[in-house]
Amino acid sequence: MDKNYKRKFGDLKYARRIRNLKGMEQLNMDLKPNRSVSYVYINQKMDVTKLAEYLDKKKAEGKHITYFHAFLAGIGRTYHLRPRLNYFISNRHLYEHNDVSIAFTAKVSFDDYAEEMMTIVPIEDNDNIFTISEKVVNMVSAFRDKKAVKEGANSAIDVVGKLPNIIRVPLVGFLKFLDKKGHLPSSLIKDNLYYSSIIVSNLGSIKCGAIHHNMNDFGCCSALATMGEVKDEEIIDEKGKKQIRKICEFGINLDERIGDGYYFSKSVHLLQYLFDNPELLEEDSNAQVKIEEVR
Repeated sequence: MDKNYKRKFGDLKYARRIRNLKGMEQLNMDLKPNRSVSYVYINQKMDVTKLAEYLDKKKAEGKHITYFHAFLAGIGRTYHLRPRLNYFISNRHLYEHNDVSIAFTAKVSFDDYAEEMMTIVPIEDNDNIFTISEKVVNMVSAFRDKKAVKEGANSAIDVVGKLPNIIRVPLVGFLKFLDKKGHLPSSLIKDNLYYSSIIVSNLGSIKCGAIHHNMNDFGCCSALATMGEVKDEEIIDEKGKKQIRKICEFGINLDERIGDGYYFSKSVHLLQYLFDNPELLEEDSNAQVKIEEVR
């Protein structure tokens, strides 16, 4: 969002309202007022061969960057360059997040019953693959070393979730009402997955494939993506020759009311272009890419 934008009447504290909508855009909100019945699912196999070579090169230089870090950098860059992805719908109004942020859950330790912490990584204009990697490592390490103070939504969950039904159920109903009206307290928005631009789940880290994940009507997040395990796969190139490429399957859910198929498809192609040219991830997140190069 434009940093010089001045807040207007009707804006939320964490988003600006998009006005002058097309008739179909407004009717889509009226016909499908809930996010949970308005999402479309994209199952996309991404070629990460060039990205794998890049990560190996960086590892040889002493820079430990994982696929997950690179995926976050690519998604963050795509969101900065394709701003409509950062839209959401609340109370039949269209809004744009004030910033770009990516959310995920991190296990405190690697065992079946380990606690999970909600984590939100802000993707600033001048962030790149190196700064994003550092942010993620520091955040996750703080949780696992028990140096991070549990606060915001992470802390509230412990309190609200342990209340008896007679108190918890009406309280949650009231919080959902405040959320719908855009008045949820800031203390409950902090570290809240559902108040990010996109939620991601790195299923490849547990040797699992991408899945189709449901979306939630709570909050203001319009997208959810899962990434599967990176595998070698045989493909047929444009010349009819067989090649072994590194492929990662992405499962992406998007609220169809914030954009059309052409916009979503071009955004996925941009993400693939970044993976094919991973050096671009070293640039600022808001640095322009020649969109005409993206098929």
